[in-house]
Amino acid sequence: MHIEQLVTMANDIAAFFKGAADQDAAHDMAAHLRRYWDPRMRRQIIDHCNAGGEGLSELARKAIDTLAPEASPPRT
Repeated sequence: MHIEQLVTMANDIAAFFKGAADQDAAHDMAAHLRRYWDPRMRRQIIDHCNAGGEGLSELARKAIDTLAPEASPPRT
């Protein structure tokens, strides 16, 4: 998937969770990405965020940062 599409989707999800009554929007967004995004999509958006995250909202960056440790390859 094109990174521009993933950035748009991530920002849309962040906007939804930012407006929710829950205080921990980044945690809720990360849970949503874990549940509904394919692991390849998560890896791609994490890599984009790690490379500077151009176009990502602050909330999207926070949520994606919490996913980064989970997406690391297993140590051998």
